[in-house]
Amino acid sequence: MKPMKRNLRMLVACALLAFGCSAMFSASAHAQGGATPQSSKGAVIKGKAPVNKDVLKVKLPRAEETTLSNGLRVILLRQTKVPTFTAQMVILSGGLTDKPDFHGLASFTATLLREGTAKRSSKDIAEQVDALGATLTSNSGFSNTTSTIASSGLIENVDQVFDLFSDVVRNPVFPSMEVEKYKTRLLAQLQFQRSNPQFLAQEQFNRAIYGDHPAALIAPPAESIKKLTQKDLVDFHATYYRPNNAILAIVGDVTLKELMPKIEKAFGDWQKAEVPATAIPAAPAQANSRIVLIDRPGSVQTVLQLGTLGIERNSADYFSLLLADKILGGGPAARLFLNLREDKGYTYGAYSSFGGSRFRGTWTSSSEVRTDVTEGAMKEFLFELKRLRDEKVSVEELENAKRGIVGSFALSLEQPQSLLQNIITQKLYDLPADYWDTYPQRVAAITVADIQSVAQKYIDLDHLQVVAVGDAAKARDVLAKYGKVEVFDADGKPVAQGEIKNN
Repeated sequence: MKPMKRNLRMLVACALLAFGCSAMFSASAHAQGGATPQSSKGAVIKGKAPVNKDVLKVKLPRAEETTLSNGLRVILLRQTKVPTFTAQMVILSGGLTDKPDFHGLASFTATLLREGTAKRSSKDIAEQVDALGATLTSNSGFSNTTSTIASSGLIENVDQVFDLFSDVVRNPVFPSMEVEKYKTRLLAQLQFQRSNPQFLAQEQFNRAIYGDHPAALIAPPAESIKKLTQKDLVDFHATYYRPNNAILAIVGDVTLKELMPKIEKAFGDWQKAEVPATAIPAAPAQANSRIVLIDRPGSVQTVLQLGTLGIERNSADYFSLLLADKILGGGPAARLFLNLREDKGYTYGAYSSFGGSRFRGTWTSSSEVRTDVTEGAMKEFLFELKRLRDEKVSVEELENAKRGIVGSFALSLEQPQSLLQNIITQKLYDLPADYWDTYPQRVAAITVADIQSVAQKYIDLDHLQVVAVGDAAKARDVLAKYGKVEVFDADGKPVAQGEIKNN
């Protein structure tokens, strides 16, 4: 353990030095207010401390694994720095398990787990979690392959926390009164979300990319909420919340020998059962390029989101895309931020992001800009996307991106939750056993040619989806310079040109 800790401390120190240089650059740029004598397009950040490649050879502690007789897989990563533990029960069924006419059921089930069990009320659960100084959360997304219940606390309280944790996982009763309260809250929340321009942009963007795929949803359909009953939740839980359909992952200051009797007590008599397989639908073929404008009359800002289909999480292109995204819009030192904020002053920030699951995710660029600079922002977004495709990034730019990613990774290893999530990710996507040990080397191996290759592969301008939320009377003609514009209202209903209100 001691050599590993020394290596990790060296890696973190190196990362902190790199981040210090980055912070000084950022502070200098903000002090100038973006008023530079020349454009910052293609700016290169210099003065970074080099990273010794030997320091990157970190050997992380190995997780221990076992399986209970009922099929529950148990994974423990021992971490002795603080006397705490963090546990995740990962149910291998999520939103993708939902029926086509009942999207949201997996999410509803996960959310309502802690609203009452056979022996504890919702109030009892909340009070006991608080008294133990513990945490207890649960969730599942609409296009997730899993549902997750997480808990953490002091090692000295592990027995009490596990008793509560297992009760919530295994014995929820979904009280009718709590279900009705939840439905009321959720319907009100849906109505409120329609006033949020970021929500509207994400909703339309996902629809444009995914069509009828479950990933098109970012909120549950109102009809699913209205028809939800206690029985639906009970049935879903009884079908999918089974030990042979779950992984219990734990990180903390405890040995597997010490922990196993506690796990057996909490989960050993949990009954296994046959669980229906979940079909993972492939992402649809990319539609031809579209421009969708959601009209918000009188809006002083335009929310812009541009993107295409990206990769699955276990894609061979992952690390190339990770670095390409870092260079394009992965922070205040990235091209989009330097261009749209520092050079042009169009916005407070412009970023990009990507993701992937068992199906292809997206690669998106986004910002909120003043309405009167919508045209200029569109021009610069397309300029940066084309530049990444058509021109090779500089070696210095690539090295700076590598340094930032490796530094963030090094710091994340100090966080139990990050260590736990790494283990779960490796298991869910069948990544190599040494995946996280070799993460820095995988980042370091990416070349300038790799960056251009993934940019050309995934920045597919013929299938680029553009979503804007703003004042259609002012933004429509501007956006029309880039293609045919389809206008909708906040409820997703088409708006004819003659119905657009001038302000």
